[in-house]
Amino acid sequence: MALTQGLIGVLCRGRYRNLNKRSSFLINKAVQLCYSTQRNIDGSEVPARTRGPSKVYHSATDAIKDIPDGATILFGGFGLCGIPEKLIGAILETNLKDLTIVSNNTGVADFGLGLLLKEKRVKKVIGSFFGGNPDLGRQYLSGELELELTPQGTLAERLRAGAAGIPAFYTPTAFGTLIQEGGVPMMYDKNGKVKTSSPGRETRQFGGRDYVLETALTADWALIKGQVADEEGNTIFRKTARNFNPVMAQAARTTILEVEEVVPIGKLDPDHIHLPGIYINRLVKGEDYEKRLEKLVLAKKTASAASETPAAKLRERIARRAASEFKDGMYVNLGIGIPVMAASFIPKGMKVVLQSENGLLGIGSYPETRSDVDPDLINAAKEPVNIVSGASYFSSDESFAMIRGGHVDLTILGGLEVSQYGDLANWMVPGKMINGMGGAMDLVSAEGTKVVIVMEHNTKEGGHKIVTNCSLPLTGKKVVDLIITEKAVFKVHPEQGLTLIEIGEGIQVPEILTSTGCDFAVAEDLKTFS
Repeated sequence: MALTQGLIGVLCRGRYRNLNKRSSFLINKAVQLCYSTQRNIDGSEVPARTRGPSKVYHSATDAIKDIPDGATILFGGFGLCGIPEKLIGAILETNLKDLTIVSNNTGVADFGLGLLLKEKRVKKVIGSFFGGNPDLGRQYLSGELELELTPQGTLAERLRAGAAGIPAFYTPTAFGTLIQEGGVPMMYDKNGKVKTSSPGRETRQFGGRDYVLETALTADWALIKGQVADEEGNTIFRKTARNFNPVMAQAARTTILEVEEVVPIGKLDPDHIHLPGIYINRLVKGEDYEKRLEKLVLAKKTASAASETPAAKLRERIARRAASEFKDGMYVNLGIGIPVMAASFIPKGMKVVLQSENGLLGIGSYPETRSDVDPDLINAAKEPVNIVSGASYFSSDESFAMIRGGHVDLTILGGLEVSQYGDLANWMVPGKMINGMGGAMDLVSAEGTKVVIVMEHNTKEGGHKIVTNCSLPLTGKKVVDLIITEKAVFKVHPEQGLTLIEIGEGIQVPEILTSTGCDFAVAEDLKTFS
Protein backbone atom coordinates (compact mmCIF):
# COMPACT_ATOMS: atom_id res chain seq x y z
CA MET A 1 0.00 0.00 0.00
CA ALA A 2 0.98 3.66 -0.22
CA LEU A 3 2.87 3.87 3.07
CA THR A 4 6.55 4.65 3.03
CA GLN A 5 9.04 2.21 4.54
CA GLY A 6 10.21 5.00 6.83
CA LEU A 7 6.76 5.64 8.29
CA ILE A 8 6.13 1.95 8.78
CA GLY A 9 9.45 1.58 10.53
CA VAL A 10 8.78 4.49 12.85
CA LEU A 11 5.35 3.17 13.81
CA CYS A 12 6.25 -0.50 14.12
CA ARG A 13 9.47 0.08 16.14
CA GLY A 14 7.57 2.25 18.64
CA ARG A 15 9.60 5.36 17.89
CA TYR A 16 6.49 7.52 18.00
CA ARG A 17 7.07 7.84 21.75
CA ASN A 18 4.06 9.94 22.74
CA LEU A 19 1.49 7.33 21.72
CA ASN A 20 0.00 5.30 24.57
CA LYS A 21 0.42 1.54 24.36
CA ARG A 22 -3.06 0.77 23.08
CA SER A 23 -2.87 3.48 20.39
CA SER A 24 0.51 2.13 19.28
CA PHE A 25 -0.88 -1.40 19.14
CA LEU A 26 -3.90 -0.35 17.07
CA ILE A 27 -1.86 1.65 14.59
CA ASN A 28 0.82 -1.04 14.30
CA LYS A 29 -1.85 -3.69 13.66
CA ALA A 30 -3.56 -1.48 11.09
CA VAL A 31 -0.25 -0.82 9.34
CA GLN A 32 0.51 -4.55 9.20
CA LEU A 33 -2.90 -5.26 7.67
CA CYS A 34 -2.82 -2.33 5.26
CA TYR A 35 0.77 -3.03 4.14
CA SER A 36 -0.05 -6.61 3.29
CA THR A 37 -1.13 -7.19 -0.28
CA GLN A 38 -3.35 -10.05 0.93
CA ARG A 39 -5.50 -8.34 3.56
CA ASN A 40 -7.96 -5.46 3.90
CA ILE A 41 -7.90 -3.03 6.83
CA ASP A 42 -10.37 -5.26 8.71
CA GLY A 43 -8.19 -8.33 8.17
CA SER A 44 -10.37 -9.93 5.49
CA GLU A 45 -8.78 -11.43 2.42
CA VAL A 46 -8.37 -9.15 -0.57
CA PRO A 47 -9.63 -10.61 -3.87
CA ALA A 48 -7.72 -10.04 -7.05
CA ARG A 49 -8.63 -6.90 -8.93
CA THR A 50 -10.85 -7.56 -11.91
CA ARG A 51 -9.29 -5.87 -14.92
CA GLY A 52 -10.06 -6.99 -18.44
CA PRO A 53 -9.37 -5.76 -21.95
CA SER A 54 -12.62 -3.75 -21.85
CA LYS A 55 -14.24 -2.04 -18.88
CA VAL A 56 -17.56 -1.53 -20.67
CA TYR A 57 -20.35 -3.97 -19.77
CA HIS A 58 -23.54 -4.41 -21.74
CA SER A 59 -25.87 -4.29 -18.73
CA ALA A 60 -25.97 -3.46 -15.04
CA THR A 61 -26.98 -7.06 -14.29
CA ASP A 62 -23.88 -8.37 -16.05
CA ALA A 63 -21.65 -5.89 -14.25
CA ILE A 64 -22.74 -7.00 -10.74
CA LYS A 65 -23.26 -10.71 -11.37
CA ASP A 66 -20.25 -11.91 -9.35
CA ILE A 67 -20.90 -9.88 -6.18
CA PRO A 68 -21.35 -12.55 -3.49
CA ASP A 69 -23.78 -12.83 -0.60
CA GLY A 70 -22.43 -11.10 2.49
CA ALA A 71 -20.43 -8.55 0.48
CA THR A 72 -19.57 -5.11 1.80
CA ILE A 73 -20.50 -2.49 -0.81
CA LEU A 74 -19.77 1.25 -0.88
CA PHE A 75 -22.61 3.22 -2.47
CA GLY A 76 -22.20 6.73 -3.88
CA GLY A 77 -24.88 9.37 -3.49
CA PHE A 78 -26.28 11.88 -1.00
CA GLY A 79 -29.93 11.37 -0.23
CA LEU A 80 -31.25 10.41 -3.67
CA CYS A 81 -28.84 12.67 -5.54
CA GLY A 82 -26.17 10.83 -7.50
CA ILE A 83 -27.20 7.32 -6.47
CA PRO A 84 -26.46 4.36 -8.81
CA GLU A 85 -30.13 3.72 -9.66
CA LYS A 86 -29.51 1.07 -12.30
CA LEU A 87 -26.95 -0.92 -10.31
CA ILE A 88 -29.24 -0.96 -7.28
CA GLY A 89 -32.01 -2.15 -9.57
CA ALA A 90 -29.76 -4.92 -10.85
CA ILE A 91 -29.10 -6.11 -7.29
CA LEU A 92 -32.86 -6.24 -6.72
CA GLU A 93 -33.17 -8.59 -9.69
CA THR A 94 -30.74 -11.05 -8.07
CA ASN A 95 -30.93 -13.06 -4.85
CA LEU A 96 -28.07 -11.15 -3.21
CA LYS A 97 -28.51 -10.97 0.57
CA ASP A 98 -26.76 -10.32 3.90
CA LEU A 99 -25.13 -7.20 2.51
CA THR A 100 -23.19 -4.61 4.47
CA ILE A 101 -23.80 -1.27 2.83
CA VAL A 102 -21.71 1.84 3.38
CA SER A 103 -23.52 5.01 2.39
CA ASN A 104 -24.01 8.46 3.85
CA ASN A 105 -27.72 7.62 4.09
CA THR A 106 -30.18 5.05 2.75
CA GLY A 107 -32.60 7.11 0.70
CA VAL A 108 -36.33 6.64 1.16
CA ALA A 109 -38.57 3.63 1.66
CA ASP A 110 -39.56 3.19 -1.98
CA PHE A 111 -36.47 4.25 -3.91
CA GLY A 112 -32.74 3.67 -4.04
CA LEU A 113 -31.14 1.77 -1.17
CA GLY A 114 -34.46 1.86 0.63
CA LEU A 115 -35.65 -0.89 -1.73
CA LEU A 116 -32.83 -3.18 -0.58
CA LEU A 117 -33.82 -2.54 3.02
CA LYS A 118 -37.49 -3.16 2.28
CA GLU A 119 -36.64 -6.59 0.86
CA LYS A 120 -34.39 -7.25 3.86
CA ARG A 121 -31.27 -7.84 1.79
CA VAL A 122 -29.14 -5.82 4.24
CA LYS A 123 -27.65 -7.03 7.52
CA LYS A 124 -25.57 -3.95 8.41
CA VAL A 125 -25.48 -0.26 7.49
CA ILE A 126 -22.55 2.13 8.01
CA GLY A 127 -23.35 5.81 7.50
CA SER A 128 -24.13 9.16 9.09
CA PHE A 129 -27.81 10.10 8.68
CA PHE A 130 -30.93 7.97 8.16
CA GLY A 131 -33.88 10.23 8.94
CA GLY A 132 -35.55 9.69 5.57
CA ASN A 133 -36.01 5.92 5.76
CA PRO A 134 -38.56 4.48 8.23
CA ASP A 135 -37.80 0.88 7.21
CA LEU A 136 -34.26 1.22 8.49
CA GLY A 137 -35.58 2.48 11.82
CA ARG A 138 -38.04 -0.35 12.23
CA GLN A 139 -35.51 -3.05 11.38
CA TYR A 140 -32.86 -1.48 13.60
CA LEU A 141 -35.09 -1.15 16.66
CA SER A 142 -36.49 -4.68 16.23
CA GLY A 143 -33.04 -6.29 16.12
CA GLU A 144 -33.05 -7.21 12.43
CA LEU A 145 -30.29 -4.83 11.37
CA GLU A 146 -26.96 -3.60 12.69
CA LEU A 147 -26.28 0.14 12.41
CA GLU A 148 -22.88 1.81 12.72
CA LEU A 149 -23.17 5.58 12.95
CA THR A 150 -20.22 7.67 11.81
CA PRO A 151 -20.00 11.47 11.61
CA GLN A 152 -20.33 12.50 7.98
CA GLY A 153 -16.90 14.09 7.68
CA THR A 154 -15.27 11.18 9.49
CA LEU A 155 -17.00 8.78 7.08
CA ALA A 156 -15.58 10.71 4.12
CA GLU A 157 -12.11 10.84 5.66
CA ARG A 158 -12.09 7.15 6.61
CA LEU A 159 -12.81 6.37 2.96
CA ARG A 160 -10.20 8.82 1.70
CA ALA A 161 -7.61 7.35 4.07
CA GLY A 162 -8.46 3.82 2.97
CA ALA A 163 -8.12 4.85 -0.66
CA ALA A 164 -4.68 6.33 0.00
CA GLY A 165 -3.34 3.41 2.04
CA ILE A 166 -3.38 5.37 5.31
CA PRO A 167 -4.53 2.97 8.05
CA ALA A 168 -5.60 5.50 10.69
CA PHE A 169 -5.73 9.21 11.47
CA TYR A 170 -6.58 11.65 14.25
CA THR A 171 -9.52 14.03 14.00
CA PRO A 172 -11.02 16.58 16.41
CA THR A 173 -14.51 15.44 15.37
CA ALA A 174 -16.62 13.76 18.07
CA PHE A 175 -14.24 14.21 21.01
CA GLY A 176 -16.24 14.04 24.25
CA THR A 177 -19.25 12.38 22.57
CA LEU A 178 -20.59 8.82 22.56
CA ILE A 179 -18.77 8.25 19.26
CA GLN A 180 -15.45 8.73 21.10
CA GLU A 181 -16.48 7.34 24.48
CA GLY A 182 -18.43 4.37 23.11
CA GLY A 183 -21.98 3.34 23.86
CA VAL A 184 -24.00 4.19 20.75
CA PRO A 185 -26.46 1.29 20.28
CA MET A 186 -25.43 -0.70 17.20
CA MET A 187 -27.90 -3.56 17.47
CA TYR A 188 -30.97 -4.33 19.54
CA ASP A 189 -32.43 -7.72 20.38
CA LYS A 190 -36.01 -8.68 19.53
CA ASN A 191 -37.21 -7.32 22.87
CA GLY A 192 -35.88 -3.84 22.19
CA LYS A 193 -32.87 -4.10 24.50
CA VAL A 194 -29.41 -3.04 23.39
CA LYS A 195 -27.48 -6.08 22.25
CA THR A 196 -24.24 -4.43 21.12
CA SER A 197 -22.89 -0.90 21.44
CA SER A 198 -20.11 0.97 19.68
CA PRO A 199 -16.61 0.71 21.17
CA GLY A 200 -14.71 3.75 22.36
CA ARG A 201 -11.89 5.42 20.45
CA GLU A 202 -8.36 6.19 21.52
CA THR A 203 -7.53 9.87 22.01
CA ARG A 204 -4.41 11.98 21.97
CA GLN A 205 -3.50 15.63 22.38
CA PHE A 206 -1.74 17.68 19.73
CA GLY A 207 -0.89 21.28 20.56
CA GLY A 208 -3.03 21.10 23.69
CA ARG A 209 -6.14 20.00 21.78
CA ASP A 210 -7.84 16.59 21.99
CA TYR A 211 -8.18 14.34 18.96
CA VAL A 212 -9.89 11.02 18.26
CA LEU A 213 -8.23 8.06 16.52
CA GLU A 214 -10.23 6.72 13.56
CA THR A 215 -9.33 3.82 11.29
CA ALA A 216 -9.60 3.75 7.51
CA LEU A 217 -12.54 2.21 5.68
CA THR A 218 -12.32 0.09 2.52
CA ALA A 219 -14.44 -2.55 0.83
CA ASP A 220 -14.25 -5.11 -1.95
CA TRP A 221 -16.98 -3.38 -3.99
CA ALA A 222 -18.23 0.13 -4.80
CA LEU A 223 -21.23 1.08 -6.93
CA ILE A 224 -21.20 4.70 -8.08
CA LYS A 225 -22.97 7.06 -10.50
CA GLY A 226 -21.41 9.56 -12.93
CA GLN A 227 -22.66 11.81 -15.71
CA VAL A 228 -20.29 10.87 -18.53
CA ALA A 229 -17.24 8.61 -18.84
CA ASP A 230 -14.99 7.46 -21.62
CA GLU A 231 -14.32 3.77 -22.22
CA GLU A 232 -11.25 3.95 -19.96
CA GLY A 233 -13.46 5.02 -17.04
CA ASN A 234 -12.33 8.64 -16.83
CA THR A 235 -15.40 10.21 -15.23
CA ILE A 236 -17.16 13.56 -15.05
CA PHE A 237 -19.86 14.08 -12.41
CA ARG A 238 -22.66 16.62 -12.61
CA LYS A 239 -23.07 19.37 -10.00
CA THR A 240 -23.80 18.07 -6.47
CA ALA A 241 -24.28 14.51 -7.78
CA ARG A 242 -20.51 14.22 -7.24
CA ASN A 243 -20.84 14.09 -3.41
CA PHE A 244 -19.53 10.72 -2.09
CA ASN A 245 -19.12 9.08 -5.50
CA PRO A 246 -15.39 9.72 -6.16
CA VAL A 247 -14.15 8.71 -2.70
CA MET A 248 -16.31 5.58 -2.68
CA ALA A 249 -14.77 4.59 -6.02
CA GLN A 250 -11.25 5.13 -4.72
CA ALA A 251 -11.74 3.11 -1.53
CA ALA A 252 -12.98 -0.08 -3.20
CA ARG A 253 -11.14 -3.04 -4.63
CA THR A 254 -13.59 -3.31 -7.54
CA THR A 255 -15.57 -0.23 -8.58
CA ILE A 256 -18.56 -0.44 -10.90
CA LEU A 257 -19.61 2.83 -12.50
CA GLU A 258 -22.89 3.65 -14.16
CA VAL A 259 -23.12 6.77 -16.32
CA GLU A 260 -25.64 8.50 -18.52
CA GLU A 261 -23.23 8.67 -21.42
CA VAL A 262 -20.18 6.68 -22.55
CA VAL A 263 -17.82 8.27 -25.08
CA PRO A 264 -14.73 6.96 -26.90
CA ILE A 265 -11.29 7.29 -25.30
CA GLY A 266 -9.82 10.69 -26.09
CA LYS A 267 -13.19 12.41 -26.37
CA LEU A 268 -13.01 14.03 -22.91
CA ASP A 269 -10.70 16.94 -22.14
CA PRO A 270 -8.17 15.65 -19.54
CA ASP A 271 -8.48 18.97 -17.71
CA HIS A 272 -12.16 18.27 -17.10
CA ILE A 273 -11.83 14.79 -15.56
CA HIS A 274 -13.06 14.53 -11.97
CA LEU A 275 -12.09 10.87 -11.40
CA PRO A 276 -9.28 9.10 -13.33
CA GLY A 277 -10.07 5.76 -14.94
CA ILE A 278 -7.58 3.88 -12.76
CA TYR A 279 -10.27 3.74 -10.08
CA ILE A 280 -12.90 2.23 -12.39
CA ASN A 281 -12.98 -1.51 -13.09
CA ARG A 282 -16.32 -1.80 -14.87
CA LEU A 283 -18.72 0.68 -16.39
CA VAL A 284 -22.20 0.51 -17.79
CA LYS A 285 -24.46 3.01 -19.53
CA GLY A 286 -27.82 3.58 -17.87
CA GLU A 287 -31.06 4.63 -19.53
CA ASP A 288 -34.18 6.52 -18.44
CA TYR A 289 -33.02 7.86 -15.11
CA GLU A 290 -35.74 8.84 -12.65
CA LYS A 291 -33.52 11.10 -10.51
CA ARG A 292 -36.16 11.44 -7.85
CA LEU A 293 -36.05 14.35 -5.38
CA GLU A 294 -36.22 13.54 -1.68
CA LYS A 295 -37.61 16.96 -0.75
CA LEU A 296 -39.28 19.47 -3.06
CA VAL A 297 -39.11 23.07 -1.83
CA LEU A 298 -39.93 26.07 -4.01
CA ALA A 299 -39.34 29.75 -3.41
CA LYS A 300 -42.24 31.52 -1.69
CA LYS A 301 -43.49 34.38 -3.83
CA THR A 302 -45.89 35.78 -1.25
CA ALA A 303 -46.35 35.38 2.46
CA SER A 304 -48.91 32.71 3.32
CA ALA A 305 -51.33 32.78 6.20
CA ALA A 306 -49.20 30.15 7.94
CA SER A 307 -46.22 32.50 7.94
CA GLU A 308 -48.22 34.88 10.14
CA THR A 309 -48.75 32.35 12.94
CA PRO A 310 -47.12 33.07 16.33
CA ALA A 311 -44.77 30.09 15.88
CA ALA A 312 -43.66 31.33 12.45
CA LYS A 313 -43.09 34.84 13.77
CA LEU A 314 -41.04 33.41 16.64
CA ARG A 315 -38.79 31.46 14.23
CA GLU A 316 -38.45 34.52 12.02
CA ARG A 317 -37.30 36.62 14.98
CA ILE A 318 -34.57 34.08 15.75
CA ALA A 319 -33.50 33.84 12.09
CA ARG A 320 -33.43 37.62 11.69
CA ARG A 321 -31.19 38.01 14.74
CA ALA A 322 -28.95 35.16 13.55
CA ALA A 323 -28.46 36.99 10.24
CA SER A 324 -26.86 39.88 12.10
CA GLU A 325 -23.88 37.57 12.70
CA PHE A 326 -23.09 37.65 8.97
CA LYS A 327 -20.17 39.82 7.96
CA ASP A 328 -19.19 40.91 4.47
CA GLY A 329 -17.04 38.30 2.73
CA MET A 330 -17.88 35.43 5.11
CA TYR A 331 -18.09 31.75 4.15
CA VAL A 332 -21.01 30.27 6.11
CA ASN A 333 -22.59 26.85 6.67
CA LEU A 334 -26.27 26.81 7.67
CA GLY A 335 -28.06 23.88 9.27
CA ILE A 336 -31.60 22.68 8.54
CA GLY A 337 -34.62 24.70 9.70
CA ILE A 338 -34.22 28.10 11.35
CA PRO A 339 -30.53 28.38 10.31
CA VAL A 340 -31.48 28.19 6.61
CA MET A 341 -34.10 30.92 7.18
CA ALA A 342 -31.32 33.29 8.21
CA ALA A 343 -30.14 33.42 4.59
CA SER A 344 -33.31 35.36 3.73
CA PHE A 345 -32.14 38.22 5.93
CA ILE A 346 -28.64 38.75 4.52
CA PRO A 347 -28.38 42.54 4.19
CA LYS A 348 -28.59 43.84 0.64
CA GLY A 349 -25.15 44.44 -0.83
CA MET A 350 -23.39 42.12 1.64
CA LYS A 351 -21.46 39.19 0.18
CA VAL A 352 -21.98 35.96 2.13
CA VAL A 353 -21.03 32.68 0.46
CA LEU A 354 -23.03 29.68 1.70
CA GLN A 355 -21.34 26.27 1.89
CA SER A 356 -23.07 22.87 1.85
CA GLU A 357 -21.57 19.62 3.14
CA ASN A 358 -22.57 17.64 0.05
CA GLY A 359 -20.19 19.63 -2.14
CA LEU A 360 -21.43 23.12 -3.03
CA LEU A 361 -19.99 26.56 -2.37
CA GLY A 362 -22.29 29.39 -3.43
CA ILE A 363 -25.85 28.30 -2.59
CA GLY A 364 -28.54 30.51 -4.05
CA SER A 365 -32.32 30.67 -3.67
CA TYR A 366 -34.87 27.88 -4.02
CA PRO A 367 -36.21 27.33 -7.57
CA GLU A 368 -39.40 29.26 -8.30
CA THR A 369 -41.24 26.53 -10.21
CA ARG A 370 -41.13 22.75 -10.56
CA SER A 371 -39.73 23.10 -14.07
CA ASP A 372 -36.76 25.03 -12.67
CA VAL A 373 -35.76 22.16 -10.36
CA ASP A 374 -32.52 20.30 -11.11
CA PRO A 375 -32.32 16.98 -9.18
CA ASP A 376 -28.52 17.04 -9.53
CA LEU A 377 -28.37 20.31 -7.61
CA ILE A 378 -29.37 20.07 -3.94
CA ASN A 379 -28.28 21.40 -0.56
CA ALA A 380 -27.39 19.38 2.55
CA ALA A 381 -31.08 19.24 3.50
CA LYS A 382 -31.64 17.41 0.16
CA GLU A 383 -33.68 20.34 -1.17
CA PRO A 384 -33.29 21.70 -4.73
CA VAL A 385 -31.47 25.02 -4.92
CA ASN A 386 -30.02 27.49 -7.38
CA ILE A 387 -26.46 28.80 -7.28
CA VAL A 388 -24.95 32.27 -7.22
CA SER A 389 -22.34 33.64 -9.60
CA GLY A 390 -18.92 32.26 -8.68
CA ALA A 391 -20.23 28.99 -7.21
CA SER A 392 -18.25 25.75 -7.31
CA TYR A 393 -18.92 22.02 -6.94
CA PHE A 394 -16.67 19.42 -5.28
CA SER A 395 -16.78 16.08 -3.50
CA SER A 396 -17.93 15.43 0.07
CA ASP A 397 -14.42 14.63 1.33
CA GLU A 398 -13.22 17.97 -0.07
CA SER A 399 -16.16 19.68 1.61
CA PHE A 400 -15.26 18.35 5.04
CA ALA A 401 -11.61 19.20 4.53
CA MET A 402 -12.83 22.80 4.18
CA ILE A 403 -14.92 22.46 7.30
CA ARG A 404 -12.45 20.72 9.62
CA GLY A 405 -9.64 22.92 8.34
CA GLY A 406 -11.40 26.03 9.64
CA HIS A 407 -11.95 27.59 6.23
CA VAL A 408 -15.65 28.17 6.99
CA ASP A 409 -15.98 31.34 9.07
CA LEU A 410 -19.37 30.73 10.65
CA THR A 411 -21.74 27.81 11.17
CA ILE A 412 -25.30 28.22 12.41
CA LEU A 413 -27.07 25.09 13.67
CA GLY A 414 -30.16 24.12 15.60
CA GLY A 415 -29.96 22.59 19.06
CA LEU A 416 -31.84 20.39 21.51
CA GLU A 417 -29.76 21.42 24.53
CA VAL A 418 -26.79 23.71 25.19
CA SER A 419 -24.89 23.72 28.48
CA GLN A 420 -23.64 26.84 30.21
CA TYR A 421 -20.09 26.05 29.07
CA GLY A 422 -20.96 25.44 25.42
CA ASP A 423 -21.62 21.70 25.21
CA LEU A 424 -24.11 20.98 22.41
CA ALA A 425 -26.64 18.16 22.03
CA ASN A 426 -28.61 18.11 18.78
CA TRP A 427 -28.54 14.65 17.20
CA MET A 428 -30.08 11.99 19.40
CA VAL A 429 -32.88 11.47 21.91
CA PRO A 430 -32.45 8.14 23.75
CA GLY A 431 -35.43 5.82 23.47
CA LYS A 432 -36.33 7.16 20.03
CA MET A 433 -35.00 6.40 16.56
CA ILE A 434 -31.43 7.58 16.13
CA ASN A 435 -31.47 9.50 12.86
CA GLY A 436 -27.75 10.19 13.01
CA MET A 437 -25.51 13.20 13.43
CA GLY A 438 -24.87 13.97 9.77
CA GLY A 439 -22.18 16.63 9.52
CA ALA A 440 -22.93 18.41 12.80
CA MET A 441 -20.06 16.89 14.80
CA ASP A 442 -17.57 17.95 12.13
CA LEU A 443 -19.02 21.45 11.84
CA VAL A 444 -18.82 22.24 15.55
CA SER A 445 -15.31 20.78 15.97
CA ALA A 446 -13.68 23.04 13.38
CA GLU A 447 -11.12 25.25 15.07
CA GLY A 448 -11.46 28.92 14.11
CA THR A 449 -15.09 28.60 13.00
CA LYS A 450 -17.66 30.53 15.05
CA VAL A 451 -20.50 28.24 16.15
CA VAL A 452 -23.92 29.83 16.68
CA ILE A 453 -26.86 27.78 17.96
CA VAL A 454 -30.39 28.95 17.19
CA MET A 455 -33.39 27.38 18.93
CA GLU A 456 -36.54 28.12 20.84
CA HIS A 457 -35.74 29.03 24.43
CA ASN A 458 -37.79 26.21 25.97
CA THR A 459 -39.26 22.85 24.99
CA LYS A 460 -42.91 22.58 24.00
CA GLU A 461 -43.60 21.36 27.53
CA GLY A 462 -41.84 24.39 29.02
CA GLY A 463 -38.66 22.55 29.97
CA HIS A 464 -35.19 24.06 29.87
CA LYS A 465 -32.99 23.77 26.79
CA ILE A 466 -30.20 25.96 28.15
CA VAL A 467 -28.93 23.95 31.10
CA THR A 468 -26.06 23.45 33.53
CA ASN A 469 -25.19 20.08 31.97
CA CYS A 470 -26.71 18.45 28.89
CA SER A 471 -28.78 15.35 29.63
CA LEU A 472 -28.84 14.29 25.97
CA PRO A 473 -25.85 12.73 24.15
CA LEU A 474 -23.40 15.40 23.02
CA THR A 475 -22.63 16.60 19.53
CA GLY A 476 -19.58 18.48 20.77
CA LYS A 477 -17.96 19.52 24.03
CA LYS A 478 -17.36 23.23 24.73
CA VAL A 479 -17.97 24.11 21.09
CA VAL A 480 -20.72 26.78 21.13
CA ASP A 481 -19.81 30.48 20.91
CA LEU A 482 -23.27 32.08 20.83
CA ILE A 483 -26.86 31.03 21.64
CA ILE A 484 -29.78 32.84 20.01
CA THR A 485 -33.39 32.24 21.06
CA GLU A 486 -36.57 34.29 20.69
CA LYS A 487 -35.98 35.62 24.21
CA ALA A 488 -32.25 36.13 24.55
CA VAL A 489 -28.76 36.09 23.13
CA PHE A 490 -26.03 34.52 25.26
CA LYS A 491 -22.31 34.75 24.69
CA VAL A 492 -20.64 31.49 25.75
CA HIS A 493 -17.22 31.12 27.38
CA PRO A 494 -15.89 27.56 27.88
CA GLU A 495 -14.69 28.32 31.41
CA GLN A 496 -16.69 31.34 32.63
CA GLY A 497 -20.04 30.25 31.23
CA LEU A 498 -22.89 32.36 29.87
CA THR A 499 -23.31 36.10 29.61
CA LEU A 500 -26.67 37.56 28.60
CA ILE A 501 -25.78 40.21 26.01
CA GLU A 502 -29.15 40.87 24.37
CA ILE A 503 -32.79 40.46 25.33
CA GLY A 504 -35.82 40.16 23.09
CA GLU A 505 -38.13 43.10 22.72
CA GLY A 506 -40.87 42.88 25.35
CA ILE A 507 -38.91 40.39 27.48
CA GLN A 508 -37.64 41.18 30.98
CA VAL A 509 -34.59 39.71 32.74
CA PRO A 510 -36.69 37.93 35.43
CA GLU A 511 -38.38 35.92 32.65
CA ILE A 512 -34.98 34.89 31.33
CA LEU A 513 -33.99 33.80 34.84
CA THR A 514 -36.97 31.49 35.22
CA SER A 515 -36.87 30.08 31.68
CA THR A 516 -33.13 29.30 31.72
CA GLY A 517 -31.86 26.21 33.50
CA CYS A 518 -28.46 27.51 34.62
CA ASP A 519 -26.67 30.53 36.03
CA PHE A 520 -25.55 33.36 33.78
CA ALA A 521 -24.06 36.83 34.02
CA VAL A 522 -25.74 39.93 32.60
CA ALA A 523 -23.75 42.33 30.42
CA GLU A 524 -23.54 45.90 31.69
CA ASP A 525 -24.53 47.18 28.25
CA LEU A 526 -27.46 44.79 27.78
CA LYS A 527 -29.07 45.44 24.39
CA THR A 528 -32.50 44.69 22.92
CA PHE A 529 -33.31 42.94 19.64
CA SER A 530 -36.62 42.63 17.80
